[in-house]
Amino acid sequence: MPEGAPVYQPGFNPDSICKAPPTGGSYGAPVAEGAGFKYDEATLHELAAEWHELAKEYKVDLNQAEYLAKAKPPGQEYASGNNANVTRHSGTALTDALNLRIAYCENMANKYVTALGKYATAEEHAAAVIDQQPKGIL
Repeated sequence: MPEGAPVYQPGFNPDSICKAPPTGGSYGAPVAEGAGFKYDEATLHELAAEWHELAKEYKVDLNQAEYLAKAKPPGQEYASGNNANVTRHSGTALTDALNLRIAYCENMANKYVTALGKYATAEEHAAAVIDQQPKGIL
């Protein structure tokens, strides 16, 4: 196992679930001690977009899973009815799991959007402090 904290290197991976091209973030770049941000602004935008995209993909899967949850037996005999019942239970479990995954992805995306707001607030505060400094050479 490599030493140090794992760092995600952004980049386009065609085998990835999220097909978004990289936007140049610096996932996991070290920050100075004290207050600061672990991710730069571009990375926060990319992470929020990736989580939103993953949630969309789960929603597509959820749409398909609902067909399983509403399965009807092909015939009137016992085996068909029992098979459809088992299929509906599996479909319901799948839709429940997908709903949890969608909620998780949306929650993660919202955390990055919130961090972007804090990032912007910190930038505005820093700009205001700089603007209050005397102009010119002292």
